[in-house]
Amino acid sequence: MTGSSLVPYPHGGLARHGNLPPGERLRVLLVEDDEGDAFLVGELLAETNSMIDLLVATSLSEARQRVMGVDCVLLDLGLPDAQGLDGLRQVLEMSSGAAVCVLTGRSDEHLGIVAVAEGAQDYLVKGQVDGVLLTRALRYAVERKRADENARRLREVELRQAESARLERGLLPQPLMTTDQVAVHTFYRPGRHAALIGGDFYDVVQTRPDRIDLIVGDVCGHGVDEAALGVELRVAWRALILAGVPDDEVLPALEQVLMSERRLQEIFATVATVRLDLAAHRATVRLAGHPPPVLLSGGEVAPVPAKGGLLLGVRPRRPVAFDLEFDTDDWSLLMYTDGLIEGRVGDGDERLDVAGLTELLADPANRAVPLAELPAWLVGRAEQINGGPLADDVAMLLVTRGAGR
Repeated sequence: MTGSSLVPYPHGGLARHGNLPPGERLRVLLVEDDEGDAFLVGELLAETNSMIDLLVATSLSEARQRVMGVDCVLLDLGLPDAQGLDGLRQVLEMSSGAAVCVLTGRSDEHLGIVAVAEGAQDYLVKGQVDGVLLTRALRYAVERKRADENARRLREVELRQAESARLERGLLPQPLMTTDQVAVHTFYRPGRHAALIGGDFYDVVQTRPDRIDLIVGDVCGHGVDEAALGVELRVAWRALILAGVPDDEVLPALEQVLMSERRLQEIFATVATVRLDLAAHRATVRLAGHPPPVLLSGGEVAPVPAKGGLLLGVRPRRPVAFDLEFDTDDWSLLMYTDGLIEGRVGDGDERLDVAGLTELLADPANRAVPLAELPAWLVGRAEQINGGPLADDVAMLLVTRGAGR
């Protein structure tokens, strides 16, 4: 036997033992510079039905070349290029996916405790283990490593879920309003491509008995960073509204927040805001690169003809205000993010867009849909036309007065 052989050690796990039921084959890398000790390990494994392919490396540098794909590393603490716990630390660093067991001639209980504390799955002493004990130790070490990895991944998933829940609460707050003159129905669904919360957000704030402000926005991109920025923009907008900042100054101030907090200069956001004056039967609409709200009133459906304006974070400029007059006390105003209208229509590249959304809302079939369920109905119809789940996040605000149509 030579330590430089690239094939499995010839004495590894070829015999059978009635006390050890057969399982999956394991690949074990023995890092041992003593040829006699390496031979003994092979003989011990040959005594049992170990189902273990044993590879041997005589140094840490050689082990680095062979550690890929092994299930467990069996390490001697006295090597030509590493001694003691230093060698263990290097092996743990190079074999993050494999279990590591120490096999040494030093019967030192304190050293064993420290080795396990450093990350080894077990500490075995040469001359005190037979084939059965060695095989079990290796298999148990692999299972413990897998259990630890599964627990770590589960914890990471739980942390991501908790983080997403916190961000979702920040992006999708409860409307801050007390009036019963209008009703607000909210909707949010993450894009199905990753099922992660994105940068879409909305908010509703009532500052006077007859005045309500609404916002729907979309930070470009998906993920935690974009969601966090969306939360900052929503909270900043609510603070500006509650502080009574002049109407024309709100979105420029929001743009300053965006430009100071974004992680990349190319990050931008689109926003639509509406200020409802219930006593005057009117609304003021401002758009910053966002699709226009759609008005349902008197049996008619039409997008609000407000100017689109520039994206926030591209070239600062105040959005142009558009005054919308309500002819009756029965109307609904739908605000939404572009995820709703970017789905495909048919097999080509045509998108649903604002015109398609308007047609869906004008469809007599939705007359039987309660207003509170209308946003979900729209998403369902858009997905049906798209031929599958929508790729982008969808957020909606539907504010209604009277009969709502």
